[in-house]
Amino acid sequence: MDTALPKGVIFDMDGVLVDSESFICRASIEMFAEKGVQAKPEDFLPFVGTGENRFIGGVAEKYNVTLDIEKDKARTYDIYEKIIKGQLKPLNGVREFISLCRTKGKKIAVASSADLRKVRANLTEIGLSLDTFDAVITGEDVEHKKPAPDIFLLAAKRIALDPTHCLVIEDAINGVAAAKAAGARCLAVTSCFPKERLAQADWVSSDLAHVPAQVLQWENM
Repeated sequence: MDTALPKGVIFDMDGVLVDSESFICRASIEMFAEKGVQAKPEDFLPFVGTGENRFIGGVAEKYNVTLDIEKDKARTYDIYEKIIKGQLKPLNGVREFISLCRTKGKKIAVASSADLRKVRANLTEIGLSLDTFDAVITGEDVEHKKPAPDIFLLAAKRIALDPTHCLVIEDAINGVAAAKAAGARCLAVTSCFPKERLAQADWVSSDLAHVPAQVLQWENM
């Protein structure tokens, strides 16, 4: 078995495994429209990667809307699950990269700020079951969301690894900050933000089909 670090790979979901940001944005805009508020896609950008509570909550604050967060989030998910049917696809290289991690003997986990409902819907839609991964951590499992490191610390714990032995794959500025705060190495993919906005990451690639070879073979520093 290949013993080179990293020993584990922790995947964010939205923007890493699936290109779902535009769909959740559309669903959120529809939810706000039902309240008579015309939210814009750019309103949501500061909250990408922080989980739906903050994703819709931050925009609600901007427009001075009071949410019933659980009810309004559930409504957003109702809309979301309808619009992803037959539309949501895995991002380029996802299946091959997961297979590579397994071939190299790496433990793999998903750590998403989204609720389990959305994680399950996304993975099911792209043909990946939850048990594809050694652990699945959602925003419901931690109190402090990204950019706090809690979700990645818990993911590392669930796969019985020190976070310094893990590679986190992220697409969002908040997620990269969380990965680095957890002590993990980080590969950022440019699904949502340009390379210069993700400069805190150790490596940056366009997607999981173009990962630099050294990402899975780093040496201790």
